[in-house]
Amino acid sequence: MTYRELGRDVMHDVVIRGGTVVDGTGGPARRADVAIDGGRISGVGPVNGAGREEIDAEGLLVTPGWVDVHTHYDGQVTWDPYLSPSCWHGVTTVVMGNCGVGFAPVAPDRHEWLVALMEGVEDIPGTALHEGIQWAWESFPEYLDALEALPHALDVAAQVPHGALRGYVMGQRGAEHTEVPTHAEIERMGALARQAVEAGALGFTTSRTINHRSSDGRHTPSLTAGADELVGIARAVGLSGEGVLEVVADFDDVDAEFALLRSMAEASGRPLSLSLMQLDARPQTWRRLLELIAEANAGGTPMTAQVAPRAVGVLFGLLGSVNPFAFTSAYSAIAALPIAERIARLREPEVRAAILAEAPTEGFFAAYDRLYQLGDPPDYEPDPSTSVGARARAAGIRPTELAYDLLLEREGRELLYLPFANYVDGNLDAVREMLLDPNTVPGLGDAGAHCGLICDGSFPTTLLAHWGRDRGHDRLPVEWLVKRQSADTARLVGLADRGTIEVGMKADLNLIDFDRLALDPPEIAYDLPAGGKRLVQRAHGYMATLVSGEVVVSDGEPTGALPGRLVRGAQPAPVPAR
Repeated sequence: MTYRELGRDVMHDVVIRGGTVVDGTGGPARRADVAIDGGRISGVGPVNGAGREEIDAEGLLVTPGWVDVHTHYDGQVTWDPYLSPSCWHGVTTVVMGNCGVGFAPVAPDRHEWLVALMEGVEDIPGTALHEGIQWAWESFPEYLDALEALPHALDVAAQVPHGALRGYVMGQRGAEHTEVPTHAEIERMGALARQAVEAGALGFTTSRTINHRSSDGRHTPSLTAGADELVGIARAVGLSGEGVLEVVADFDDVDAEFALLRSMAEASGRPLSLSLMQLDARPQTWRRLLELIAEANAGGTPMTAQVAPRAVGVLFGLLGSVNPFAFTSAYSAIAALPIAERIARLREPEVRAAILAEAPTEGFFAAYDRLYQLGDPPDYEPDPSTSVGARARAAGIRPTELAYDLLLEREGRELLYLPFANYVDGNLDAVREMLLDPNTVPGLGDAGAHCGLICDGSFPTTLLAHWGRDRGHDRLPVEWLVKRQSADTARLVGLADRGTIEVGMKADLNLIDFDRLALDPPEIAYDLPAGGKRLVQRAHGYMATLVSGEVVVSDGEPTGALPGRLVRGAQPAPVPAR
């Protein structure tokens, strides 16, 4: 890809020449130029004249920028203008505040409480949050003002989280599950949620899963919120005439839980989305939920499922948070050593024997028939015959021995992958079915979160590369995949001004070398405030990512351009000039 500066006699700010345009509408790809003026698309097709800047896109796909509706950058957005890893994966708009956790509204004496909640629920180091967040706000509108004053490469949008609302209105009582908010407290939470949406929040989010706990082990504050509270807040949000609702729940009693969520959508008159995965314990519940969502939409209540484009899995490694041997006394004795010294000790026969003698043989850390070497390039749809358990049996050794040896590869940077959702049958067939359902959108990557165990901010790249090219069977059309990750996700949260390459739309674009598009293995970076560590994952093949017509990432590296802005509320589709 080359850039060419032209003379003074120009017609457009930018012209992208000769690319294969996949415009996000679902229509067929076509060779076309794209003109940009004032941060918006001003022409698609043969573009006459020149641009102040011209970009040669010969041989590249030209797509809309990805809109990631499920991130957790609520803290990182205050110190990282580039929002990595999303900027490396073609994302141009991030939506945060999901799962009922975030940092506003907040009373001055509740800072530590919200940090502990985010640290526990989303596995973000509390030390990094304490160091990085400056707390220049109390109310949610003040939080938005603080974000608006900060430079960003990408556009950012926020939602108001239930956990923070509870803590702000109920104080310490908000964290106690035996406490029920009074009618006045419910009304105040609703009024604050409405105020947030009217100030520019995209919506209200809550969590009803036992998997979400504060760092002190207590369940997330919203877990046991009753119907009066949830419906009351949703109804108040609806009075604004704007906003969306987002919920994560366990669905132990699928019909009853769904009925509660549907009542929130009905009372508010606003769209509601929920997280959907296939779980081992209830492998068919997701099908029932899709049936119920279809019924709700047929009845005039807009509901959507957010689904992952691959399995959701944890990563075990010597540099990460955990590995299968992390809780043995023999490993704990050397766990604090620098990685080079630790590897040297792990290779000592007596250390190896001591750790393997203590290694668990059952439970989560011993699920060797579900544990895989992730590899380079990483394989997110591994064949069950390649599991650590299967390979160990074929080699006539114990799976603990093989796992131990694998973790020492790549100088101790090898990762073992344990998919815990969407992989019941040892393949991604269920994921494909979820993606194809008309009432779903891709999401759940949790970019910005799960720093030591999960690294799924790369979901947008998986969606295009795996499903559009790499899967040996049942591939999906690239044009359809692009629409799902741009136009469809944007419309879910009320953003109609982006997601397609059409005249008048926001000039958020990707230039992609599709043949080269690939993921690197996740790796540990020590780039959080206070030296905190996190798993990050880069990609190859994104030759350029543009936000409002400016190149913010070129061949994987930020350019320093910071045209991103805070998105306040729903954005209507532009009316092209006649």
